[in-house]
Amino acid sequence: MITNDKLFIGGAWATPSDPTRLDIVSPHDQSVLGRVVQALPADVDRAVSAARAAFDEGQWPRTPPEERIAVLRRLNALREARADEIARLISAENGSALWFTRAGQPGVGRLAVSYLKAAEEFGWEETLTPSDPSAPFRSIVRREPIGVVAAIIPWNSPFSASMAKIIPALLAGNTVVLKVSPENSLSMSLLADMLAEAGLPSGVISVLPADRKTSEYLVKHPGVDKIAFTGSTAAGRRIASLAGERLKRVSLELGGKSAAVILPDAVMEDVIAGLKFGSLLNNGEACIAQTRILAPRGRYAEVVAGLEEMMESLVVGDPADEKTFIGPMVRPGQQQRVRDYIEIGVAEGARLVTGGSEVPAGLEKGNYVTPTLFADADSTMRIAREEIFGPVLVVIPYEDEDDAVRIANDSEYGLSGGVWSADEDRALAVARLMRTGTVTVNGAPIGFDGPFGGYKASGIGREYGAAGLAQYVELKTITRGEFRES
Repeated sequence: MITNDKLFIGGAWATPSDPTRLDIVSPHDQSVLGRVVQALPADVDRAVSAARAAFDEGQWPRTPPEERIAVLRRLNALREARADEIARLISAENGSALWFTRAGQPGVGRLAVSYLKAAEEFGWEETLTPSDPSAPFRSIVRREPIGVVAAIIPWNSPFSASMAKIIPALLAGNTVVLKVSPENSLSMSLLADMLAEAGLPSGVISVLPADRKTSEYLVKHPGVDKIAFTGSTAAGRRIASLAGERLKRVSLELGGKSAAVILPDAVMEDVIAGLKFGSLLNNGEACIAQTRILAPRGRYAEVVAGLEEMMESLVVGDPADEKTFIGPMVRPGQQQRVRDYIEIGVAEGARLVTGGSEVPAGLEKGNYVTPTLFADADSTMRIAREEIFGPVLVVIPYEDEDDAVRIANDSEYGLSGGVWSADEDRALAVARLMRTGTVTVNGAPIGFDGPFGGYKASGIGREYGAAGLAQYVELKTITRGEFRES
């Protein structure tokens, strides 16, 4: 069992304002994995004060970009060296299957490399070519750090979410207070150790596990200049409102209810194999999960049968078992939420193909949910409109491609989506019509060099690569005259 009675504030382990420890409980069997302290507003004050001083008076914002790049490259190397340890710890505290947490670590590495490459090529300062060559002045554009960034992440993929924010924020010269979920206190302590070892100056970063009340205190803190948030759309709306009152910079990566459009010529074996991962990754607790399956009328029964067979073959159980594909939900409340949605789907009249609200036999101690498939659904049903965040899929029939696009776009969300077809050009044509920030074709993984983020209620701003780095800078224009002798 892991115990920690310190908080990582300003780059060092410090005594918290409240020594009370929180039990970190296994979602698999309710055993206690560790006991750790949590941050309160007084700790936030200390962290923000340290970040403020490091930004206003310290060297980090004034450090040359190439030196900041070197520090963040070291951080990524430290993470790579402990990748399996990280994967196992996240699996234990989150309930994520080990195959997923292991697969996620190389992805975090590619994410980091996308930012490092962008920083090397970024126009930190450039002189513009004037639109009027005869103008007696020239403009210089500088990209400068914003200030103190409050980075707030959810529990479902803590290393990916944290690195997606702290790497670009630090590369740009900002200082950071990273607020993490209590469930991730153990794995985020590992991250704090790596940040200390990477060589960041004092005060530049803090890592605070805390509840929602303390998170809101951080958002409203007058010493914070920008909020970078990943989480639910409801929480994002609240954060945007609070930030708007104070004119803080804000970027939000929020919820999703992504559609997978199966075109009539798709290779069904590939579709089913791909949706196993694209729709059910991380126990279905993923904002990008393609949980609305849009199938053509002519192949509808085939799609439903293929998904039914696949979902019934999934191994549900101990997330540490390498054979497990679906582990438990992160907490009892999330388990109950998913089970409630399954009951809602039945009450709405959708056809329950496989699964149901019963807990899988033999797994009653944990926060388990039976993988569930609904058919004969439509876009008016709550199970087809609301983010369930669990292993629940809904198959919706469509008449033609125009109808498929209409159904895919009939959502308040627009984070991700997919298209399946034997004709790539045809798939790309449909992808271009989908109102969503990311579309994958035939199960391709989401790349990290292109921007990632959502349309509509799925967020504001983008992450990854140059677009993600740009979220953490202010633009300054300096105009100088071109003096000529008369």
